[in-house]
Amino acid sequence: MVLTYTLCSLEELDQLRLISEQTFVTAFAKDNDPKDFEIYIKKAFALETIKEELLNPNSDFYFVYTNNEVVGYFKLNVNDAQSELKQEDSIELERIYVLQTHQGLGLGEQFLHHIKTIAQERMKKMLWLGVWQENKRAIKFYERHGFQKFDTHPYFIGSDEQTDWLMRFNLSTL
Repeated sequence: MVLTYTLCSLEELDQLRLISEQTFVTAFAKDNDPKDFEIYIKKAFALETIKEELLNPNSDFYFVYTNNEVVGYFKLNVNDAQSELKQEDSIELERIYVLQTHQGLGLGEQFLHHIKTIAQERMKKMLWLGVWQENKRAIKFYERHGFQKFDTHPYFIGSDEQTDWLMRFNLSTL
């Protein structure tokens, strides 16, 4: 499947907010307390929150298309937009989602390959991300693609403190 990647623009804010919320809810609603989850969703995916993230010069959202249809998106952060590390030579993959209708087709692998290429083009040495420790499927995916756990950090869904594994990929291995 041939994919194209485009930077999201402010004109696409409503679509970005919708796909961000939709993919997160699909992925995690069933595994979280409904009240905590609702609190988190209202804040994290509020239009103003997404707009602020989109306008941050150190963050980039990309829509991924096949046949002019959005099949997913991802978000990259550099410098002080990174949630941890904030190192000049690192880039954070904060979000990566494939729409449920397109899962199981190997698109995540294609997204990740393209993300590694972007990171290399930006002269970064390390690509890193946080992944919920209970998301075993995602952890195995990242491990298969050369990521290694190097730390943990807390992540709150409402008042529920969860733990994310921090995983990194050394871009010099490419």
